[in-house]
Amino acid sequence: MEVDVGDQITVYGHRVGDHERHGKILEVRHADGDPSYRIRWEDDGHESILYPGSDVVIKHFEHPK
Repeated sequence: MEVDVGDQITVYGHRVGDHERHGKILEVRHADGDPSYRIRWEDDGHESILYPGSDVVIKHFEHPK
């Protein structure tokens, strides 16, 4: 999975009634793009480390070089 700082992330709920969470990738912790990522969550501004699973979708943006 190719990711960059600034890409958007969505984590879908595991069960009925669980809400989606949306965030922004602040740091890719490995040079080859492998997980883990530091994320700032939109709903509360909290930052955390995420090891994405099958419930995660990353929207990649073309970033100017």
